[in-house]
Amino acid sequence: MKPYAKPQGERRGLLLVYTGDGKGKSTAAFGLALRAHGRGLRVRVFQFIKHATARFGEHRALARLGIPIEGLGDGFTWKSRDLEASAGLAREGWQRAKEALLSGEYDLVILDEATYPLRYGWIDLEEFLETLKARPPHVHVVVTGRGAPEALLAQADTVTEMRKVKHAFDQGVPAQRGMEH
Repeated sequence: MKPYAKPQGERRGLLLVYTGDGKGKSTAAFGLALRAHGRGLRVRVFQFIKHATARFGEHRALARLGIPIEGLGDGFTWKSRDLEASAGLAREGWQRAKEALLSGEYDLVILDEATYPLRYGWIDLEEFLETLKARPPHVHVVVTGRGAPEALLAQADTVTEMRKVKHAFDQGVPAQRGMEH
């Protein structure tokens, strides 16, 4: 006997949110991208903090697989020399991500680090939520980042909160290539 009743709901595009102060939010999203791609789904990734020329491990791996990944920002916001320029990049990037979401061309759209421009007010939360509601019914969406707004959590089908228990960086261990933390 199964430990659960068979779900009776409709099959449709899901909204998943990976949030919290622990590590692994983006990594979980990229794992889902791999799973979806392996099943023949069309995947697109937008990163709201990474810059357009970023070549981190995920960029290299996804490019080899033919999964489009686009950096929309100018790097870590706390290092930004011009926050208005950062905000402009986020708004421009949101327009590209919005087009991809609404086009129906992709089965899974990952909005990595999107909670930050939402929290900073660079992207209008109501417009963001309305766009997620208006996407074609087959489109799955993953939103990652710390401090996801309550309204986004309420709209999501699945929310996972990553909680930091222990972190090597706090012990003086620097980030390591291929294991960025």
